[in-house]
Amino acid sequence: MAAHAQPEKTPDGHFVVIDGRRWRATDPDVPEDAAARLRRHLMAARRAVRGAGDKEAERAARARVQRAKVALGERGTPWWEESGEQRRRRWEEGLAGLDADFPE
Repeated sequence: MAAHAQPEKTPDGHFVVIDGRRWRATDPDVPEDAAARLRRHLMAARRAVRGAGDKEAERAARARVQRAKVALGERGTPWWEESGEQRRRRWEEGLAGLDADFPE
């Protein structure tokens, strides 16, 4: 399997550019171990969206996607507009909630 190239970032580091489209970058202050756990939640939630058998299951899976993306800083208040404390609290609380609701 070929390795994926790292996406191009905008000069300010706030966005990544994939196929010409800008997407908000993950908050670089999220420690790698926490970011990896959040990405696992995100991928599990995306799989759940695809496999949802009904509207309620899909709604719950999409809510989990949203929670993971907010914790990563990819949605919600832009991470570059938050203080360091707000950023830390965002990912810590997001990860704790996801871990509690969706234990591995």
